[in-house]
Amino acid sequence: MNYFEWPIRIYYEDTDSGGVVYHSNYLNFMERARTEWLRSLGFEQDKLISDHQCLFAVHSMQLNFRRPARFNDALLIRSQLVRAAGASMTFEQKIFRIDELLCEATVKIACLDSNRFRPMSIPPFILMEIQGER
Repeated sequence: MNYFEWPIRIYYEDTDSGGVVYHSNYLNFMERARTEWLRSLGFEQDKLISDHQCLFAVHSMQLNFRRPARFNDALLIRSQLVRAAGASMTFEQKIFRIDELLCEATVKIACLDSNRFRPMSIPPFILMEIQGER
């Protein structure tokens, strides 16, 4: 299975008073990586909403924090699509500092109709593209 990698740097604003990344920021990093994955496939989220009334939202996630990230660390977020069907996608996401696993998550994403905020099937043109990535 293929995966997508997105590098980030930890800024002072990402940390608590001890210089350790605040736990909720890991969610932001993973969100950015999924957005960049979509962008790398040619899908801009604002265009999906305006042209296809399609948006993606986190349905659920399971996180495991292994080691802390700290100010000025260079990290790599690895995202792997493990399932895409119907109105949802499931990702395995891992955050590394070099080869050291810091955080891992299973993230379920729902495809929603942007007008009604109700589940909708992933549009076929998106599904075809993302299934080619798996």
